[in-house]
Amino acid sequence: MTIKTDGWVKTTCAYCGVGCGIEAKTNIDGSLTVRGDADHPSNYGKLCAKGLTLGETVTHEGRMLSPSVAGKECQWEHALLETARQLNEIISLHGPDAVAFYVSGQLLTEDYYVVNKLAKGFIGTSSIDTNSRLCMSSSVAGHKRAFGEDCVPGCYEDLEVADLVVLTGSNLAWCHPVLFQRLKAAKQQRGTKVVVIDPRATSSCEIADLHLALSPGSDVALFNGLLSFLHREKHTDRNFIAHHTDDMELALEYAEPFKAIDEVTMVTGISSQDLMTFYQWFADNDRTVTVYSQGVNQSTSGTDKVNSIINCHLATGRVGKPGATPFSVTGQPNAMGGREVGGLANMLAAHMDFGKPEHHKLVSDFWQTDNLSQKPGLKAIEMFDAIERGDIKAVWIMATNPAVSLPDSEKINRALAKCPCVIVSDCIEDNDTLRHATIRLPAQGWGEKSGTVTNSERRISRQRKLMPSPGSAMPDWWIVCEVAKKMGFTDSFNYRNEAEIFTEHARLTALGNEKERQFRELNLNGLKYIGQKEYDSLSPIQWPVASFDCQNAIGAESNTSARLFTDSIFPTPNGKARFVSVAYSLPASQSSDLFPLIMNTGRLRDQWHTMTRTGLSSRLAEHVEEPTLFIHPKDADAYQVSQHQLVSVSSIKGSGLFRAKITAGLCKGHVFAPIHWSKTTSSSASVCTLISPECDLNSGQPEFKITPVRISAVAVTHIAVVTSVTPIEPELLNTDEVTYWSRKRLKQGYLYQIASQADISSLHNALSAVILTNEQQPIIFEGNGNIRQVNFYQGACVSTLEIEDDSCNTIGSWQGEILGLTTENMTIYRFMRGEVGTQQSEVVCACKQVTKSAIIEAIENNSDCDRQTLSACTGAGTGCGSCLSELDVILSEQTNQQRIPIKEIGIA
Repeated sequence: MTIKTDGWVKTTCAYCGVGCGIEAKTNIDGSLTVRGDADHPSNYGKLCAKGLTLGETVTHEGRMLSPSVAGKECQWEHALLETARQLNEIISLHGPDAVAFYVSGQLLTEDYYVVNKLAKGFIGTSSIDTNSRLCMSSSVAGHKRAFGEDCVPGCYEDLEVADLVVLTGSNLAWCHPVLFQRLKAAKQQRGTKVVVIDPRATSSCEIADLHLALSPGSDVALFNGLLSFLHREKHTDRNFIAHHTDDMELALEYAEPFKAIDEVTMVTGISSQDLMTFYQWFADNDRTVTVYSQGVNQSTSGTDKVNSIINCHLATGRVGKPGATPFSVTGQPNAMGGREVGGLANMLAAHMDFGKPEHHKLVSDFWQTDNLSQKPGLKAIEMFDAIERGDIKAVWIMATNPAVSLPDSEKINRALAKCPCVIVSDCIEDNDTLRHATIRLPAQGWGEKSGTVTNSERRISRQRKLMPSPGSAMPDWWIVCEVAKKMGFTDSFNYRNEAEIFTEHARLTALGNEKERQFRELNLNGLKYIGQKEYDSLSPIQWPVASFDCQNAIGAESNTSARLFTDSIFPTPNGKARFVSVAYSLPASQSSDLFPLIMNTGRLRDQWHTMTRTGLSSRLAEHVEEPTLFIHPKDADAYQVSQHQLVSVSSIKGSGLFRAKITAGLCKGHVFAPIHWSKTTSSSASVCTLISPECDLNSGQPEFKITPVRISAVAVTHIAVVTSVTPIEPELLNTDEVTYWSRKRLKQGYLYQIASQADISSLHNALSAVILTNEQQPIIFEGNGNIRQVNFYQGACVSTLEIEDDSCNTIGSWQGEILGLTTENMTIYRFMRGEVGTQQSEVVCACKQVTKSAIIEAIENNSDCDRQTLSACTGAGTGCGSCLSELDVILSEQTNQQRIPIKEIGIA
């Protein structure tokens, strides 16, 4: 059973940790129509561009359709038996620690639960970790140090009732757009003050009353300075501190070096005037929310940064109150669910910990196992180091792409290449990690599977099955359980459906929580006996859930809590929160004469992870088409880099090629690169190739925000565009004649941007050999220093090729419109004569597909044009609203209107 309204099925978005509710309807042709769920309390019907285009990403193209072992397709029975046999053999020969699991926040909670149970409970290895290690493990560590448990105290409503919201290390506008729109609406209605703390001017600065462009890595100095200020100026909550916290005096000692504003200015680079404004605003506003994300977490001092923020909230008693909380927002749809079930290597399950005998006994007895892991396992970076050393002989990777996403990715690829047993469960047939797989297991994708996810405010929502699975794809939980059975653990993994797994997880969270004072905040006691019907109809609900009305499951939230710690009692031995003493230290990596620039990395507005899903949408590809390096104008001048020029970026670990985007939205000496491209979608733009694997010693989270690099302009002789109805194998493009290439999705087919240092004849021969087969018929034009070629198969265009010299500015993605046309269509011949070919303007609004040129035209045609007029004329900004800050930039450029001083749009 699923919740349906006039054929619409309620489910949850596949992307960020906001956890937006979606309604989806399957059409007669098998396509999917998606809209926001107006009843879901996370988004109330709003969706960002990625969510709105989810229907475009539901396709059988590029899907893994059947299992395979050693490169040979096979039936499920053989694949499951072989997986179990290899794991058992390795355990027998080398022990359980020779087996590891690397899983993902893309998994559902039920998937996460059974794989953690198999690894820690029955194989006996603790080396199961998740790609959530890369995004929020510093928050986990910080929460546990301060609160005694990994708990996010607040809820989304806090953003709407706060008087001051601080965004630090969070470009909410692009990474959590729906939350940003909720905050923006609150600011318009209530006058909420907003402070953005970020080295770059990002889209979030659109609503900022104050932007603090701090030096990267100096967050602890900033918040230690704030703690000293609050204490010195007597803005602390003395009663709360005395009765509900420990260790403030020691924290103040560690903050002592920054009691003078001048000291904070020296380290952070923020003016004393702006610092005093921020500190005074924080002091004056009891209702203050501090939102933090990857810019805080992804650091060698990430945990200390988290605790420096929490310290300031504890000092003012701003925890567990409406509009007053520190707030970690997660990057993946089920990063929180993975934390709940113990998906990190240093956790047991249900927020229970290694090193606590009572926890070990509870879990052992509950799972009825005598083989439960005794100690924490290897975190992500340590795990792949152990694979490279040969200590780990088998790794099972689920729903993630570590060959691209982990630092020092060349080392990761070397490790996977030498590992005897690499099992990969995924829904797609090709990515950088799958190329190392010895066993490939086809999993269901979003829209095909059923289960639960937990968002950043602890809200559990259902993901529901919308359509049949292609080929032999199966749920991840089913794959894990079937392998477990064949390994000999049948009785413990004999689930009939995901509802049975969920209720077992709920019962485990309730263990020890029967007392009046809860043992742990995570408690799903009220859900532990729900049946299949109640599970299927479950409405979004926040934990803890002390009790639940099963007779009225739809919409029921009995004894649940929007906020934690409202009674100021914390899950520590004495019930008090802890101030954590944190000292500022220089970032692990520093610029030098050899690597004088600092590279930051992060997400684009319209892309997700390594683009295995968003890369299927042509609309999402239009915003930023190629791997891009954002560079400050003065650095561009210093290194003689021009706009859109190819630029080489090198670090101590590797190098890459990117297109230059010159922008004043970041500080001189800093560059920024998006994380999304891989060896599947570009020649050499995987940013993790450049990043060193230094980690936070507390959390194991790598440093993605500070990498010393050098840059240089790359001269090319020719540029080319290839379009094809089918993707081209990357290896075929990696030739001596091709210096650089990148791929993007078209409405039908693919487009490749290419740069070359070869002569035009050699480049033409190389590219023609790639796209032209014996069955195809080419038409070729050569002249005026360029070549155009159209290839036909059975009378229809299946690929095109255009080569120009490097000074040409008209070669563009409009060529994709030729694909599928027949030989009689005159557009093809106009293209061959060079009569068609104006550069397509960049798309600013992905939702409504509004280009920059259309926006400029609307401004020119409307006197006294403002944003409202512009949106009415073009439709831009009327979808998810993520592009509104870019509309302001264009308006400012075209009309010289006064606006918030953000000179260019960056990314966080």
